[in-house]
Amino acid sequence: MNRLSLPASRRSFLRTAAAGAAAVALPSLAAWPDKPIKIVVTFPAGGASDIVARVMAEQLTTRLGQAVVVDNRPGAGGSVGGLAVTAAPADGYTLMLSNSTPISIGPFALDKQPYDPVEGFTHIALIGNAPCVVMANPKSGLKTLADLEAMAKKAGRLDFGSGGPASIGHVYGELMKATLGVNMVHVPYRGGAPMTTDLISGQIPVGIDVLTAFVPYFKSGQLVPLAVTSANRSPLVPEVPSVVEAGHRKLVLDNFFGLSGPPRLPAEVVTRLNTACNEILALPEVKKKMLDLGIATSPVSPAAFAGFVKEQVAQLAPTVKGAGVKL
Repeated sequence: MNRLSLPASRRSFLRTAAAGAAAVALPSLAAWPDKPIKIVVTFPAGGASDIVARVMAEQLTTRLGQAVVVDNRPGAGGSVGGLAVTAAPADGYTLMLSNSTPISIGPFALDKQPYDPVEGFTHIALIGNAPCVVMANPKSGLKTLADLEAMAKKAGRLDFGSGGPASIGHVYGELMKATLGVNMVHVPYRGGAPMTTDLISGQIPVGIDVLTAFVPYFKSGQLVPLAVTSANRSPLVPEVPSVVEAGHRKLVLDNFFGLSGPPRLPAEVVTRLNTACNEILALPEVKKKMLDLGIATSPVSPAAFAGFVKEQVAQLAPTVKGAGVKL
């Protein structure tokens, strides 16, 4: 018996059954969210990513009418948390506080890439950007990025420190090395604190890290900022030139913070989350909290955020692979 010859009652039963199966298979968007939402943070509690996630979670709880909780899952350059999110159901209940480490660096610093950072996620909202800073010990005599380039070329080698292998500071140093055509040799540390100690004491001449923690050292004269890695100057250190002002647009790099989810997240969920995040980022108290962390808020559409991620991955993935950066 073909489909057209089925009795009307049988055809009606099959249509009802199919509709019921679809309702079970797909999340109920009209009721979303009807249970708590989890934001996975790919770093331990207490760091910048964790603080940003908790600020957003508190505000999203109010706007969405459901508890939004933070789940810290550090490890493997952010890939442990990233893998948990990319493999989660696309129902809007598992999200990630995404940034440059689990998206643009970590996956490419492992022997086997665990996920596609562009297609393996739905990139929902850009929260903001935090530049790195290239800095020097005062006794090095370096005052500008041009000084650094000249010294490296004259000496044939220039050591730079970072917070560790595959950190944003490490990768940025490799990007400088390739872009400027100079021999910069990475000196890894177990975190920003020991790197700072050696930089201040003159054990290393140059350090690269996220800007925020170093502002007090610039004000005290213990360290000299050469340039911030953003396109424009940072409001935290408005006297420090950007790499664009130094003549190196290809060296622009912002450590971003955003909200991402599993691939193929329903458009309705993405739109609602993006709208809520952008409203939150417009609040004066939230903007101040972010600025205190060195983050300039940047509300954009999901499409614009996805484009930003794609561009940064295209910039950093070849650098990580080409320099042999490993976790």
